[in-house]
Amino acid sequence: MKAAFLVFLGGGIGSMFRYSISKWIGTLHTHYFPFGTLVINILACLALGVILGLADARQLMSPSSKIFWAVGFCGGFSTFSTFSGETLSLIQSGFTGSSIVYISSSLILCITATLLGLYLGQGT
Repeated sequence: MKAAFLVFLGGGIGSMFRYSISKWIGTLHTHYFPFGTLVINILACLALGVILGLADARQLMSPSSKIFWAVGFCGGFSTFSTFSGETLSLIQSGFTGSSIVYISSSLILCITATLLGLYLGQGT
């Protein structure tokens, strides 16, 4: 029951961060491109890498903290369903090139951010 509460609490906080950052990034441009979701997913992957590095490689995080941050916060902060919806919207609106750039940059940058975060979390 404690783990479920930690996921609930972390997810709520992560969702609030996602909403706030997405709105802020949306005010910075007028392009029909989902920059907010892209930035959030990169940050979530970076955070997850750091968390896993701290928790698993360096043993600097308790199992409860790992559940709160990795499953709760990062789960609430990341936006894969939004990514999928925005990609479909780009395709349906005829922005095929933008959809390819979005998919490619999301995959490459998010995996790179996770690897960088893991590197940073491990302290190597």
